[in-house]
Amino acid sequence: MGLRRASNWYCRTASSATDPNGRALPQTPREALQPPDLVSKDSSFPEVLDEVHPLFVAAPLSYGHGTDNAWDEAVALVLGVTGLPDAETSLDASVRELDARVIREFAQRRVAERRPLAYLLGKTPYCGEMFHVPEGVVVPRSPIGPLLQDGLGPWVTAPKRILDLCCGSGCLGILAAKRFGQVRVLLADIDPLAVTTARRNVEEHGLEDRVEVLRSDLFERIPGCLNYPATPTLNGPPDEGGVATGATEGDGVSGSGFDLILCNPPYVDADAMAALPDEFTREPASGLAAGADGLAVINRVLADVSRHLNPGGVLIGEVGEGAARLEARWPKLPFFWPDLPSGGAGVFLLHGADLP
Repeated sequence: MGLRRASNWYCRTASSATDPNGRALPQTPREALQPPDLVSKDSSFPEVLDEVHPLFVAAPLSYGHGTDNAWDEAVALVLGVTGLPDAETSLDASVRELDARVIREFAQRRVAERRPLAYLLGKTPYCGEMFHVPEGVVVPRSPIGPLLQDGLGPWVTAPKRILDLCCGSGCLGILAAKRFGQVRVLLADIDPLAVTTARRNVEEHGLEDRVEVLRSDLFERIPGCLNYPATPTLNGPPDEGGVATGATEGDGVSGSGFDLILCNPPYVDADAMAALPDEFTREPASGLAAGADGLAVINRVLADVSRHLNPGGVLIGEVGEGAARLEARWPKLPFFWPDLPSGGAGVFLLHGADLP
């Protein structure tokens, strides 16, 4: 069981004085928070949490990059620096003075700079896996991930070829590769930093033999696309045209259509972009903004996806708050909006046979 509130254990407020086993936990007076004097020696895990957590409570922070409250954010920071597991056993662990100093620095920067924790750590946990995420790449948080963890039944059973379009860090395609065994996966993104990051994550997860990475403006360079005259080569260092090189025709996932296409594109509309909290303005606007109505990118996907999705395949896309606008724009498409394991809305499914 985990330390975060979402895991329903060690869930306390700032005024609680014991953990679920009745053990007393030290408390930090609110008036002692500025400036924090966290540690001068090795500390216990609860001691460090009890100093970081009130800092976050007192600051006007916005959440949404993997956590939704100050307590989970504090837990994520301490776990991220120490490398301790998100488990009850960490309550008995010591935090080294050096780690505690880093925690203090990151806590102060989180408050002062309103920088997402993932960018401070250079990594973030998502759906039970760890992903590298440098500044300039959108932080993984899509509700498509928990759907993948549940296996996508009954909509998807045994896909052989999967495309993760607008892949960012590559998290969704990597989760799909792990969930569906020997499936072949292609990750594609237009942004060079995203492509580099996705490739690093593929390597870190040991999936180079089944997951390939390609720089492409949506379907433009996807193998088999009529707009690209030759099968692009995959993996290896990018060439001058921005396409990674290394494979030959017939290798990897090039060839026929895909059985599953995952697409978490930019979908934030202009009004919402103008009102983003500071933390979200730290992310690349190109990974969030999608025109006045938030549909600029997904409209392009829907206009071209039928050439790449097998008739028996499924497209899973995300549009956030733009669901009603999407249905109005494409009234003949039978969008299905599943209940999401992590809550929220804005994820749709379309069957290949229903596409024009």
